[in-house]
Amino acid sequence: MPTRQIDKLTIYGDSISGNCLKVRWVAERTQTPFQWVEVDLLKGDTRSEQFLAINPVGQVPLARWPDGRVLPQSNAIMLYLAEEAGSDLIPEEAFKRAQMQSWLFWEQYTHEPSLAVRRFQKIYLKKSDDEIDPELMAKGRRALGTLEMQLNYSDYLVGEQLSLADIACVAYTRWAHEGGFDLNEFPAVRRWVARIETDLGLEHAHQDISSAEGDA
Repeated sequence: MPTRQIDKLTIYGDSISGNCLKVRWVAERTQTPFQWVEVDLLKGDTRSEQFLAINPVGQVPLARWPDGRVLPQSNAIMLYLAEEAGSDLIPEEAFKRAQMQSWLFWEQYTHEPSLAVRRFQKIYLKKSDDEIDPELMAKGRRALGTLEMQLNYSDYLVGEQLSLADIACVAYTRWAHEGGFDLNEFPAVRRWVARIETDLGLEHAHQDISSAEGDA
């Protein structure tokens, strides 16, 4: 991990991580000037003395400001960046704002621990399906089912426009197929993923996702 002078917000992250990328997407969406420092999780960069001196917890993403302030945890960083920028990614109405925060808690407690973990074990640890805890598939399917129920009635998770809830939840949902999940079983989720990727200007992660918005 290179040493560099900090003259603006620095985001430390690994590009294989949805948790890291969603922070980057919010920084870009809010036009927050930042520099990205790639931290390789697979090579153990977060356990280096240099990184632990910045974040003793040894996790990414991590945001660091020129005045020395540091902030860990992806959803906390997203919230701060969006609030600081006065972004419409945070709903103005109090109850909708609470709904958005509810999705952020759910994403880290229920969604990410199944979809992200199964993807990591399958893609990066090269485990076979027989070697992966079967509960991860069951829990991931339930999480996708929860999204499906909501998205059968709305284009976005909260209100009628993109919010931090969508960005948080799409980060690993768009890679669900890499963990062995079939998004074709969740058509509303599939259309939503395509919609959010388009809103954020992202390349579609799923091989067939670009046509999802036109599905019946």
